[in-house]
Amino acid sequence: MTTRLLPACFTLVLATGAAAFAANTDFCQLTSWDARNSCRVAARSDFLLASGKCDNVSSPTERRDCRLQAQSDSLSALQACDAEYSVRQTGCQRMGPQPYDPLIDPSNFVDKIDNPYFPLVPGTVFIYEGHTAGGLVHTEFFVPHKTAQILGVTAVEVHDTVTTNGELTEDTLDWFAQDRDGNVWYFGENTMELIGGRPSTLSGTFTAGVDRAKPGIIMEAHPKKGDFYRQEFDLGNAEDFADVKSLSDTVTVPAGKFTQCLRTRETTPLEPDLKEAKWYAPGVGNILTQDLVSGEKSELIRIEFR
Repeated sequence: MTTRLLPACFTLVLATGAAAFAANTDFCQLTSWDARNSCRVAARSDFLLASGKCDNVSSPTERRDCRLQAQSDSLSALQACDAEYSVRQTGCQRMGPQPYDPLIDPSNFVDKIDNPYFPLVPGTVFIYEGHTAGGLVHTEFFVPHKTAQILGVTAVEVHDTVTTNGELTEDTLDWFAQDRDGNVWYFGENTMELIGGRPSTLSGTFTAGVDRAKPGIIMEAHPKKGDFYRQEFDLGNAEDFADVKSLSDTVTVPAGKFTQCLRTRETTPLEPDLKEAKWYAPGVGNILTQDLVSGEKSELIRIEFR
């Protein structure tokens, strides 16, 4: 086979064209568009599969009902795709058109996390509780003396467990690391939800650097009202946004009264209806989380050391 070389002038034209394309492309909106199309194709695929199952129902009445249900489910799925797209587009308006591709240099990270709004001292256990429609939810955010190497960075490992009415319903490992400027990065999680003591889903699990998943910032070094940023990025799986709303809130929870608290609002296209507010006290960390739709809260009860 003969290899043909492109003339130098043609190569220059290609390079110039690529640069112009990159300069004029809104990569954030393009990502939103691609994700919506993927979601729609999946919805169509699920509808066809459901229809195939309906074809094997002998009763004409049941077969008709089966098809009607498949159509209804498909419509709901397509509406969910559009809702996800809307949240992503809102995020793009705040973050701009550039690709999300943070440069992670291991030499730019330190071996401790002492950000005043998100300190992670090994041996610390943050204990939260809240009443929900499902019952009493008890959460323990434990910082053991463990680390993990991710993208060459030594990340602090956190073991996060949730019990509902005494039964384990979520078991997660999270990984965080702080850069030299003081920003705390979120490098991934290994999360498992359980029903009746048995695993039900691993949805949301990701590790930065695997399958183009990327870390995000869980807490800025110097947060300012109006800041908007990604906390994680694994398209279609982990896409939380944070919006800084206040730096001067006063909050009272069972663990005490705290002033000059940071308040953020978190959203995600993966759950378009979810809107959470989180409060962080200086020198302590997260003290309160509230679902702004249901009003349900998770409050800091106490801090222990193990």
